[in-house]
Amino acid sequence: MTQQARAVICREIGKPVVVETVSVDAPQRGEVMIKLAACGVCHSDLSATNGTIPFPPPVVLGHEGAGEIVALGEGVTGFAIGDHVVSSFVSMCGKCRYCQTGRPQLCDQAAKAGYTLPDGTTRFKDAAGNPLNIFSGCGVMAEYATLHVDNVVRIDAAVPLDKAALIGCGVMTGVGAAVNTAKVEPGSAAVVFGCGGVGLNAIQGCAIAGARIIVAVDTSDAKLEMAKQFGATHTANPRNEENIVKALKKLTEGGADYAFECVGLGEIAAQAYGCLRKGGTAVVVGVAGPKDTTTIRTSSLTFEEKTLKGSYFGSARPQQDFPRLIGLYRSGRLKLDELITRTYSISEAPQAFADLAEGRNARGVILF
Repeated sequence: MTQQARAVICREIGKPVVVETVSVDAPQRGEVMIKLAACGVCHSDLSATNGTIPFPPPVVLGHEGAGEIVALGEGVTGFAIGDHVVSSFVSMCGKCRYCQTGRPQLCDQAAKAGYTLPDGTTRFKDAAGNPLNIFSGCGVMAEYATLHVDNVVRIDAAVPLDKAALIGCGVMTGVGAAVNTAKVEPGSAAVVFGCGGVGLNAIQGCAIAGARIIVAVDTSDAKLEMAKQFGATHTANPRNEENIVKALKKLTEGGADYAFECVGLGEIAAQAYGCLRKGGTAVVVGVAGPKDTTTIRTSSLTFEEKTLKGSYFGSARPQQDFPRLIGLYRSGRLKLDELITRTYSISEAPQAFADLAEGRNARGVILF
């Protein structure tokens, strides 16, 4: 069963995305075909179009999708046609060292399948019959997509798919950075740099964990106002501060216990580290360019026992964490509806990317 589908494609780095009709081949062994209902427009997709994340074009974009399984490949167990699923842009083979030690976000299989399925091929072809690469083994910014079963997580069918899609990246990355990577403790002080989709979720992750002080930092006053809705107790605009690090230490009563860099700039990672109190932890969440660097005072690692660490995909264990996040949403503790600033049709994808680049949305979502 080959499906015709419209898909959002990056044909050339630095150029607007295009929408094309492609063919999606039937699932092979260990794969499923999904009819997508929604796909979030994530900054990582934008980074693929401008070369910050080096995906070779042409590449079908999208990694934050949700939909319904419509076909099963040979040997697939644990899934059925009609199941509602969310894509996970990190596959989980369950066999490598990282999966076996509880760190599936670092799975060796995922590292080898950056723009193909694990077997090195894809199921997408353009109108001329040429194969198309896929973003992080997914390529779910399309009406249909064929994924390996290790890249899908089944969810409760009662959850609206346009909301569930956000869990596949932005929510998991932000909330997970706070809850899984940093392990924010109740009563602590936290600072979050950047109030885009991931930063807002880092803020609500800190709130869910019980942080007492949560400072949102951004150069957009509109985003800072939005951050309050997700749990920020204080805000700071670096444009209004002579020394943002000193201002943050004052707001956090001597320094933050945790700081999160959700922008992707080495300079801001250094600010996150600098605003910590002794024993604090700074977590770099944003994806920086390949030549970007961070400079810190090395002796502070020793004398102040401060920590600088990274968080990839919120240190996710998708098969456990996605249902947990769904549960938090259904109980009213996790905000998903409020994240969606605007929805788009697939034909409006170029506008969705333009709006993302201009910082107009907390999260834009393409509906199919």
